[in-house]
Amino acid sequence: MGYRVAVVGATGNVGREMLQILFEREFPIDEVVAVASERSAGREVSFGDDDVLKVQNLECFDFASFDFALFSPGARVSAVHAPRAAQAGCVVIDNTSQFRMDPDVPLVVPEVNAEAVADYDKRNIIANPNCSTIQLVVALKPLHDEATIKRVVVATYQSVSGAGNAAMDELFEQTKAIYVNDPLEPKEFTKQIAFNVIPHIQDFMDDGSTKEEWKMVAETKKILDPNIKVSVTCVRVPVFVGHSEAVNIEFEDPITAQRAREILRESPGLMVVDRREDGGYVTPVEATGEYATYVSRIREDSTLENGLNIWVVADNLRKGAALNSVQIAEVLINRHLSETAPRAAAGSA
Repeated sequence: MGYRVAVVGATGNVGREMLQILFEREFPIDEVVAVASERSAGREVSFGDDDVLKVQNLECFDFASFDFALFSPGARVSAVHAPRAAQAGCVVIDNTSQFRMDPDVPLVVPEVNAEAVADYDKRNIIANPNCSTIQLVVALKPLHDEATIKRVVVATYQSVSGAGNAAMDELFEQTKAIYVNDPLEPKEFTKQIAFNVIPHIQDFMDDGSTKEEWKMVAETKKILDPNIKVSVTCVRVPVFVGHSEAVNIEFEDPITAQRAREILRESPGLMVVDRREDGGYVTPVEATGEYATYVSRIREDSTLENGLNIWVVADNLRKGAALNSVQIAEVLINRHLSETAPRAAAGSA
């Protein structure tokens, strides 16, 4: 007995990963369909090793007989079509920023606050957090449970894939242009991205922070603990896939680096690679294509009474987006839908 699943935004980076992860994890599917904008309708995308799906037009797609819709088409599109799908009885798991701070929409990272899924039926929508927030809170949660976090200071090193296909193309084209001395013209970014870093992701706000930084602060508080103070600087770096974060943590209670290492090694979704030697840490290259959130460089901060520094890396298209969405659906099935027949099965009874 399987579920009917629609992947919306199926031609984008995250949509393609959603399809791949549904296949890899053997999600209980009776039918899966690929959905995207009108301009992408008719294109083909892969599902697993052999199946090819023809993309359907979102504007006229009927969600009424589908159990799940995994959305990643952009916030403006989700604003229109996610409520339409939810009203049709389809549970929406939305990867955009559109519903994350809605008080009636749970914002979920299964390793951190799976219990929040219980509120899905308020709107029939569950929000997937920002990619950088997800890997941060997966690493923070077990440490917060142990010693109570007071304050977190984060500097991100975010890959260009977080800005979409065109951003990845721009990094590739600029890198080539530098080697052959061609002129560079930034289009997707405000400055040259090849061989450079840009401390600016999304629009600036009145207080000088960017929208990306605001998201990490607000989402961390909603998911983990509203009392945690969070300071963030988000930086785009010339990496194709994989976000990294340098994280400084201040705790209420004492915690040693060794104790933190032990806790993190036993925590779900995490893998500790922390050898104090050349190469004894994880970089985005090693994290690409993997499910885990990696933690390295665990050490005490001598400038704080109870402080630690850690280095956190994850595949932003997988754990930062597609994988987390599929995990949310799995939690929903296991905890809340296990006694309910999928709509396809109910319709054929």
